[in-house]
Amino acid sequence: MAVISKEAPLPPWGFAVAGASGAVLANALVYPLDIVKTRLQVQITKKNPGAIEVHDPTRDPHYTSTWDAITKIVDDEGVKGLYAGMFGSLIGVASTNFAYFYWYTVVRTLYLSRTTTLTPPGTVVELSLGAVSGALAQLFTIPIAVVTTRQQTQPKSERKGLIGTARDVINSEDGWTGLWRGLKASLVLVINPSITYGAYQRLRVLLFKDKLRLQPWEAFALGAMSKSLATLATQPLIVAKVGLQSRPPASRNGKPFKSFIEVMSYIIEHEGALSLFKGIAPQLLKGLMVQGLLMMTKERVELGFILLFRYVRKIRAEQLSKLTALAQEQAGRGIRPIIIK
Repeated sequence: MAVISKEAPLPPWGFAVAGASGAVLANALVYPLDIVKTRLQVQITKKNPGAIEVHDPTRDPHYTSTWDAITKIVDDEGVKGLYAGMFGSLIGVASTNFAYFYWYTVVRTLYLSRTTTLTPPGTVVELSLGAVSGALAQLFTIPIAVVTTRQQTQPKSERKGLIGTARDVINSEDGWTGLWRGLKASLVLVINPSITYGAYQRLRVLLFKDKLRLQPWEAFALGAMSKSLATLATQPLIVAKVGLQSRPPASRNGKPFKSFIEVMSYIIEHEGALSLFKGIAPQLLKGLMVQGLLMMTKERVELGFILLFRYVRKIRAEQLSKLTALAQEQAGRGIRPIIIK
């Protein structure tokens, strides 16, 4: 039976910086997949050959696969089109993951300090801790996600910067509350990181219960497996959230969706129930690579912080020991210690 320490090896901000660093690096490396999966998820296509066309091909190119989307984006916008909205996205990734890992550490440490058992938390507890942390993080970071999604789905001719896109959202929809569009869906989707990190913790206990530090490939494998499970379980909600935060399809004449249930109903009506899983291939590939790289990097950064903190504590202990020895020597000689105020 594994035994856990109730004292975290790092302060919450240390885990938060490690998580944010890993997330930014991982998302920067696979950002084109983020563009592709977002555009695949927002496009509305015909459910059958005899249906009415519901997308405007002049503004919304139709993509049949991940590779088709990549080639059409590059042909139309150049390679830089695969990185549209990347700056805002990475800001969102950094802030979301910093907030998530900060609150996850705070909530988990608080839970462990109040429990009398020395065994790791069970699956239900891990999922609950992750859900609470994810909800707290979403409240502070969803505006960046709304703006980034809008940037990723705008036609090239209408694309603006981070601030300009945020102004458009505020002016064209519900005022400042438009920046929190999809908040309910995002709060529901906290089950995704909850499943991801809950599964990660449980798999780590089951497969590597006696290891304090994981090897990079071990952290990558655990991260990839846990994220794949979470993505498969929540893909319809992910598609609905993207639909909420993007510009509405041409067939709605500019009328935005009001809830993720409305988005899902619209998709089922026009495309069929299986379309709730559209974009699953790049979503899975992106999630697998991002989560694997994130956890691998996070483990390394955490280890670096732990070693740094140990070194600083060692230096301070040595300095304190020298000052104590000096004070004792002066006291033995009858010299009054000099007190520096």
